[in-house]
Amino acid sequence: MTLLTAEIPEAGYGKKIVLKNVGISAGKGEIVALIGPNGAGKSTLLKVLVGMVRIAQGSVNFGGADITNRSPEENARAGISFVPQGNRVFTELSVKENLEIGGYLLDGRASVTARLSEVVSVFPDLRERLHQNAGQLSGGEKQQLALARALMLKPRVLLLDEPSLGLSPKLVTKAFETIRGVNEKYGITVLLVEQKVREVLHFGHRVYALRMGQLVFSGTPAELQDSEAMRKIFLV
Repeated sequence: MTLLTAEIPEAGYGKKIVLKNVGISAGKGEIVALIGPNGAGKSTLLKVLVGMVRIAQGSVNFGGADITNRSPEENARAGISFVPQGNRVFTELSVKENLEIGGYLLDGRASVTARLSEVVSVFPDLRERLHQNAGQLSGGEKQQLALARALMLKPRVLLLDEPSLGLSPKLVTKAFETIRGVNEKYGITVLLVEQKVREVLHFGHRVYALRMGQLVFSGTPAELQDSEAMRKIFLV
């Protein structure tokens, strides 16, 4: 069952066109990876989907509804959560306060408390640090917190922009395992931009590759194991 689709003739910032004739889809419960060289337009694509970048033409459809150019807050209410690049957390607040902010659209204090308890059960490292200042967390723990905060609203879709950025190889593996665990436990559809291509191919269901703002590949991870196919994406 297709949950999210987008047809984007053009998208960008002012007169700067970043995406050209990009069409993607993601099914319920899928993990879809967006790969490609730096500057290919991957992050811009996520921002179009969440409503941070508006498009003059084209469409974004979520769960059968047209959400083209709908605000990020409206999309959050509908079940789309976005985790931007860079482990962004409120460093002056505690872990618990960060999570409570993530649940700002939930109905009442009791709902926030119940959801917080459920979310931290997935992240035992955070459960032990609920009252610790988020600025004192390690890079890997901050990434966990950013992901946990996005889960507070019970999303149907998670948009993740380079979740492995700045992490050690060991923590990269742990981050991907956590994402796969969330996907399997809750059936959440995941679209993630990622530079750690070899790693993400091990657990993604489908892959889109962008180059200079255009799609140059759409298929399964198995189809990208061929070094020539990878070379055409990153080197040609």
